[in-house]
Amino acid sequence: MKCAILYIFMFFSFSEAFLFNHENKHGVGVPFMSNFSYYFQYEEQFFNQKLDHFNPTDKTLWSQRFWRNPQFYKSGGPAFLMIEGEAPARAEWIVTGQWISFAKDNNAICFMVEHRYYGNSRPTIDASTENLQYLSSEQALADLAYFIEAMNEEYNLPKEIKWIVFGGSYAGSLAAWLRMKYPHLVYGAVSSSGPLLAKTDFYEYFQVVRNSLSLYDKGCVSAITDANKQLNKLVRTEIGRSQISEAFQLCQKLENNKKDISILFENLAGNFAEVVQYNKDNRKSKSSHVIIDTICDMMMQPADLPAWKRYAEVNKLMLNINNETCLSCNYSEYITNLQKTDWENASKNDRQWIYQTCTEFGFYQTSSRSTDLFSQHFPVSFFIEQCKNIFGTKFDEVLLSNAVNRTNILYGALDINVGNIVYVHGSVDPWHALGITKATNKPYAAIFIKGTAHCADMYPSSVKDSDELKSARKEIQRIINLWLKKKEIFQNYHYLVKFIYLPRMTKEVFV
Repeated sequence: MKCAILYIFMFFSFSEAFLFNHENKHGVGVPFMSNFSYYFQYEEQFFNQKLDHFNPTDKTLWSQRFWRNPQFYKSGGPAFLMIEGEAPARAEWIVTGQWISFAKDNNAICFMVEHRYYGNSRPTIDASTENLQYLSSEQALADLAYFIEAMNEEYNLPKEIKWIVFGGSYAGSLAAWLRMKYPHLVYGAVSSSGPLLAKTDFYEYFQVVRNSLSLYDKGCVSAITDANKQLNKLVRTEIGRSQISEAFQLCQKLENNKKDISILFENLAGNFAEVVQYNKDNRKSKSSHVIIDTICDMMMQPADLPAWKRYAEVNKLMLNINNETCLSCNYSEYITNLQKTDWENASKNDRQWIYQTCTEFGFYQTSSRSTDLFSQHFPVSFFIEQCKNIFGTKFDEVLLSNAVNRTNILYGALDINVGNIVYVHGSVDPWHALGITKATNKPYAAIFIKGTAHCADMYPSSVKDSDELKSARKEIQRIINLWLKKKEIFQNYHYLVKFIYLPRMTKEVFV
């Protein structure tokens, strides 16, 4: 959910085994930097934060990590806050990215805050299920509110200073929700690729993946479909499973085990989902050079090679990129690792984010409606079973259904009606299916960028950026300028939203 995947394919690597053969699937990636030593001049700092904001009798404090960059600040300028999401904060973001360009243009002081329970922001002794009760978006939003108040006091910032918040993926959702929940503290929010609708069965995810692959070549989708049909036949026999184990470089021989087979099919679908979600996004990544064109060309040629073997070649490519020797599809091993509660293992295995999906969001990218493309092996029940196996039997479908409903009631899902927010999404990014992409007659702005991926608007500019992406960034800057210069308009929400078109990009902006 900066842009990670909020991607829930909940697998990870252990030593030589590669169970989840994809880089961080939630949060924003690492930006490219021309000067790698530049960000070290802004050291990490720690802020005394409350453990439980909603229990006034609990006075427990913990240390939350943050960074400050005052380089561009001039008296009268705003304060910009980069919200980190469900991954360790990367210090590079305190000195680079589009938000820093916006800060320079507006003389802003910049802050970046790490989310509780991620990275080095550890409120409790470990990540046990009991301790994870303090991990929630509500607590995280309250953290940010208290942080803003503390920074105003600590650095003697003017009472009238305007705070603009930024975030991508899950942190993009937090940016919008922070503006909605704490409008007296936050003047504006830029929400990039933020999913606002909590949903247990996020089957739309693979529908967008399918559409994005099809836009390159329908033959790519046909080849993937054929590959999965062939694999479905192979997994039914011992000889077929042995062939799969060898061709896909599995760490253990694939047995006739339903859950192991589900992990296999989900991991293989994840190879394509990762590439689609981050296609040409300009992040620093081992796999950034692998784009939709790359994997689709591999799936369509050579034509005389069975589709499932071409599918195996794509998997081999992803393994090599990540310096992994094999792919693990052992469900028991997967659950055992996720049950570890020490910080090192919990962080490595994504235990915290999985907890949030089980107790707040769902967001499970299932095969419910894409059975002809990536098979039917990872329905929503597969993910709910993981919640129960990892955290306990009470984390069942009833708890999850109530939790998702509660989240949508708390935040309004797609019915947020708050001004001074700009929602930015890319058409290739599957997460746009759970976000706001239109803003006709609404008090906020929406920018929907054709041909771009997850959080693409957030990264530093590149010579390879499309005209649509360049135009979107300029529009975000224009909207921020309006927020900062025309206070009376946006405080009273008396303005017109007009639907306009640019070449290959749809945007809804203030005029």
